[in-house]
Amino acid sequence: MELNSLKPAEGSKHVKRRVGRGIGSGLGKTAGRGHKGQKSRSGGFHKVGFEGGQMPLQRRLPKRGFKSLTRRFVSEVRISDIQSLAFDEIDLLVLKRAGLISELALSAKVIGMGEVSRKIALKGIAATKGARMAIEAAGGSVADFG
Repeated sequence: MELNSLKPAEGSKHVKRRVGRGIGSGLGKTAGRGHKGQKSRSGGFHKVGFEGGQMPLQRRLPKRGFKSLTRRFVSEVRISDIQSLAFDEIDLLVLKRAGLISELALSAKVIGMGEVSRKIALKGIAATKGARMAIEAAGGSVADFG
């Protein structure tokens, strides 16, 4: 086999039909567009979802769901991760420096996964009910500012 002898497989290629080239071509006059109507005209195009003036489906159905724009700026931290930190007073900056939350985080919340065996004070960090109870049971405190 040589490069100059390569050919496409039999029947895989076909000649593009030239429309509107006279009656003998079989696709003259209306060029396969039928008679009259929007789709027969040049520029006869309507946008996706257009239903001829009827209220489109995407506007008839109710809006649903919500995508929070602040989700990427709120982080979650496990109690077990906080337990492993060397600090007793923990705030947002400490969590960022330890690499537990993103540098972009504007707020954080402690979730109750794990155990607390030492006194921890949370400053400006929210906590779930279970996490708050575990921290306070170990003699710690939670002071979140919203």
